[in-house]
Amino acid sequence: MLPQALDATALSHAIQNAVVPVFLLTGIGAMLAVLANRLGRIVDFARVLEGRLPASSEKERVDTHRRLTVLSRRARLIYAAISLSVLCALLICTVIVLLFVEVFLSLKIPGLIGVLFIVAMLAFIVALICFLREVYLATVTLRIGSH
Repeated sequence: MLPQALDATALSHAIQNAVVPVFLLTGIGAMLAVLANRLGRIVDFARVLEGRLPASSEKERVDTHRRLTVLSRRARLIYAAISLSVLCALLICTVIVLLFVEVFLSLKIPGLIGVLFIVAMLAFIVALICFLREVYLATVTLRIGSH
């Protein structure tokens, strides 16, 4: 099944080509950890606010619903960023596999590999934009001290 021409040099070259995307996966994993942590904090705070609703006055209820609406928007942005980051990671994994398939099966698919990498980077760019938007929402609605 494997071509006879496959030698240690070709395999070594494939491994070298795959190392860079693997480092990229490490960065994406770190980003996912940050996003998951932020989502967890948003969910926890929303639950605290929802727990306060029954004992709240009408004015407090209105304020709490407003804050819950913002938290919901933030959670949706984080979910989008997580989804896009995971998509990026899956595409990078596919690129790594294709780099090896290209060597093992003597295929010429640089166009496909390039397109998948570009799509992965676009997904990550949009994930970062979602993350930036969520951070913006968190800071503009930040309440420190009593108002």
